Amino acid sequence: MSDAALAQSDTARSPAAILQLLARLGIAYREVSEAIALPLARRVQACFLEDAGGTLLVLFPQNQLLDLGRLGELTGRHLVAVAPERLERMLGKHHLARLPGLPPITSSPCLYDERLLQEPHLLVESGVPGTLLEIATGDFRNLLDKAIAGRFGIPLEAIHPNLDRPDDDRAEITQAVHAFTARRIQQRLEETIEIPPLPQTAQKIIKLRVDPDATVEDITDVVETDPALAAQVVSWAASPFYAAPGKIRSVEDAIVRVLGFDLVINLALGLALGKTLSLPKDHPQKATPYWNQAIYNAAVIDGLTRAMPRSARPETGLAYLGGLLHSIGYLVLAHIFPPHFSLICRHLEVNPHLEHSQVEQHLLGITREQIGAWLMRAWGMPEEIYTALRFQHDPDYSGACAPYANLVCLATHLLRNNGIGSGPVGDIPQALLDRLEISHTRAEDAVRRVLDAEAALRELVSNLNTQ
Repeated sequence: MSDAALAQSDTARSPAAILQLLARLGIAYREVSEAIALPLARRVQACFLEDAGGTLLVLFPQNQLLDLGRLGELTGRHLVAVAPERLERMLGKHHLARLPGLPPITSSPCLYDERLLQEPHLLVESGVPGTLLEIATGDFRNLLDKAIAGRFGIPLEAIHPNLDRPDDDRAEITQAVHAFTARRIQQRLEETIEIPPLPQTAQKIIKLRVDPDATVEDITDVVETDPALAAQVVSWAASPFYAAPGKIRSVEDAIVRVLGFDLVINLALGLALGKTLSLPKDHPQKATPYWNQAIYNAAVIDGLTRAMPRSARPETGLAYLGGLLHSIGYLVLAHIFPPHFSLICRHLEVNPHLEHSQVEQHLLGITREQIGAWLMRAWGMPEEIYTALRFQHDPDYSGACAPYANLVCLATHLLRNNGIGSGPVGDIPQALLDRLEISHTRAEDAVRRVLDAEAALRELVSNLNTQ
């Protein structure tokens, strides 16, 4: 056992099974905090895949996207991510929470991207969150004596999601549709991708939103014409999340006593638009259900908006609506590209270290943010909502209607850091907090209040995820 490994024994935070394995193999290591900014080229991403032929451990650097097509060409196999339940059982045998990129941990064969060995030291998951193991590449190479080398990753530097060129969205969406329909597009874009028309209920609600003389009776009449929406509004008001005294007997009762005109009009609009597109039957493993993500995001945004100085606050109802609709592009992708949506899901499963925009850009040439924002334009939604969707993953966005996009960005980061939503976790950019005039403490308080009411929120959205 090396001196470096011995030096760690008394204070090690890594699981005993991993440290014992390294000691038995004579591999020196140094524990490193995951909170430190570390080069992605040095971080080993481990993925456990399977097909009818068995399982395969795949290793590649985190500055790459794992391309299942290239992997299939290299191996001659149709591999997908192992089911989460099976992976959890395997890790549980060693009391691990994460999969370390150490081939000897499993009896499965191993395939690694040869570019992984270009760095002098590598950083491997220890098996517990927050702690990585730094291992010299020469030592790590010894762990790969039975592994097979290949090139199957796509360098992230070759993938460029369009975060800040909204004027190019139409052309890029057209190009993507053209590429996946294998025919020349001659009709208008709206006809080509067959987006459903704006629902009649939503049209009525939009008219009420811009009518300064609209009353509770007006919104009650509109909601009551849609029985499913009416039932949802009443159940919303009756949920433990709002803790209303007494029984909620009608839509008007829900609006006047509990929810208020502004919340109901934006909630009803968000639900009406979201239900226009069906929830896809396929989805990435361990993904937060669509409506859970939407409602949690909107609830956190509501708290963040209240934490802002009154003079800096955007329109609360529109900010809430932006949160409800922030991921509608996910539904649009499933609607437009049904044969290829499954491919997106499988790639998201094997690339948990990446933003979904990087996966979608690589596979389709567009992202859900682009196509979701385009839909808002096609439906004539307010510019604030278009902006909230289009720039939600740009923490530096400071253009027109910036608070709406910044709030979605902040809420998404906060929820992700607390285990809700997919993608890499990380520090909240201070510039984003400064732009919204919210302290880090108040931002964390906002998300904590939502998480404290998680049971009530889950009850509130329980029937939405099945529709």
